[in-house]
Amino acid sequence: METVGTEEEEKDRFSSSSLKLYEAQFFSFTPQTCMARIYSSFHECLCDILALVEKECVRELGKGQSDADEELLRSRARECSRKLQHFLEKRFKQLSERMEALLTSRCFTIPPNVLLPEDHSHKKYPQDIQEVLKLESSLADLHRAYEAEVCARQALLAELEEQKEVQKQLDDILEWVREMQAGWAKEGNGNFQESFRLGIESIKKLQSAVKEVLIHSKTLN
Repeated sequence: METVGTEEEEKDRFSSSSLKLYEAQFFSFTPQTCMARIYSSFHECLCDILALVEKECVRELGKGQSDADEELLRSRARECSRKLQHFLEKRFKQLSERMEALLTSRCFTIPPNVLLPEDHSHKKYPQDIQEVLKLESSLADLHRAYEAEVCARQALLAELEEQKEVQKQLDDILEWVREMQAGWAKEGNGNFQESFRLGIESIKKLQSAVKEVLIHSKTLN
């Protein structure tokens, strides 16, 4: 443990409500918990001892007596044991309350000028609430920027996949054109590009003629 300098910082850090938490942090238990365990142990030991004493008294005092007298003796011994147990528990409860007050004020307490080892970092690197809020805001901005980068990367990957699909379709069209060009040349039909151009023009003319026929048929109807 180590002492801390200013009284003002001590009062802020060690208020009356936080002292119990600070003590529990160091001892790993509260005075109330400690006394509850002591009382529980005392109660268990008292019950065991009284049971043994009762059994021994009945055995010694019941020698040479009839079964009815021994049963009556056992009943009286049990009643005396309960009275004695009640009396001892009541006295120990009063004593435990005084012990708890002493333990809380004298033993299980941390002076207000004492700092626990795990809190040395707070003393070495003090930060006020504004700095903490600033850091939290910066972390939130970084998180949002990271999410935006992830979304942009996913959009680019999707666009790249579309471009790959378009490129594949273009490659198939070029392969088909090359095959047609090779077959055209093999049959000796002249210049493929010029024939292809003439074919495209003929198709356009045919489309125009079909369109005119459809329009004319609609007017007749």
